[in-house]
Amino acid sequence: MNETSMQSVQDRLTKVNRLLVTQSRPADDKSPYFDLASKYNIQIDFRPFIQIEGVSYKDFRRQKINILDHTAIIFTSRNAIDHFFRICQEGRIEVPADMKYFCISEQTANYLQKYIVIRKRKIFAGTKAAAELFDLIKKHKNEKFLFPCSNIRRNDIPEFMDTSGLHFTEAVMYETVSTDLSDLDIQSYDIIAFFSPSGVTSLLTNFPDFKQNGTRLAAFGPTTAKAIKDAGLTLDIEAPLPNAPSMTGALELYIKKANNQ
Repeated sequence: MNETSMQSVQDRLTKVNRLLVTQSRPADDKSPYFDLASKYNIQIDFRPFIQIEGVSYKDFRRQKINILDHTAIIFTSRNAIDHFFRICQEGRIEVPADMKYFCISEQTANYLQKYIVIRKRKIFAGTKAAAELFDLIKKHKNEKFLFPCSNIRRNDIPEFMDTSGLHFTEAVMYETVSTDLSDLDIQSYDIIAFFSPSGVTSLLTNFPDFKQNGTRLAAFGPTTAKAIKDAGLTLDIEAPLPNAPSMTGALELYIKKANNQ
C-alpha cells in the first residue's frame, strides 16, 4: 500500500497552487473551473487521460455479429451512436427503416438526427436513469436487441438483459484507451481530479513509478473513488457530496480550507 494512505487527510491539507483536471478544457468560458481559478488564484490545467478509438470493421467482423439480425439498438452515449453508424457505413450495411432505437436519454435520442430522420423512426428514450430504459425495453421484450458499447462499460444493461431472458447481443465498436501523457510533469500538481476508473488506470500506465507523496487526488463517483483506493493511493477529495454535488463544488470546499480563505 502507498505510504501516503497511512497519513490522515488532515495532515495532507496543504496549500493548493496547481490543479490538473483529467478532462478536456471546457469550451464554455463561463465554466465554474475558470471561476475557481480566478477566485483562489490557482492554476488549473486540463488534460484528457483517456480517449476513444473506434474498432476497425475488420476487427468488428471477428465478433461474428450480424447487425441486420437485430430489430432494436440500445444506445447509451453519443460515442455508441457515432461508431455504430461508422461500422454500418464501412460495412455498407443499410439500417432498415423499421429498426427501433432505445436511448438512455432524450439528449442521446436527439443526437440520432445526425444520422437518421428522427420523425420517421421508432425511438424510445428514458431520462438518464437505466431503470427507465429497462421499463421501455420490457414493453418490447420480443425484439432482438443489439448493444453497441466500449470494451469498458457498466454491467447494468447486460445483467438486466440476461436476467430478463431477452434476446441480446453485445457489440464492442469502440475502445477506451489511455492517452500518452509522457510530456506531463505529473508531480508538479497539488491536486489531480479523476472522473472514471479508466483515468486512474491511465495514470498508472503512464507513470508506473508514480509516488503520490503530497499530491491530493479527487474522485467523482463511487467507482472512481474505489479505483483510487484499490490502487493503494490516498483519496483526499470525493464528489458528489450533499453540500457539493459537482466536482468543482467539492474542489472549492477543499481549496478554501487548504488555502485558509
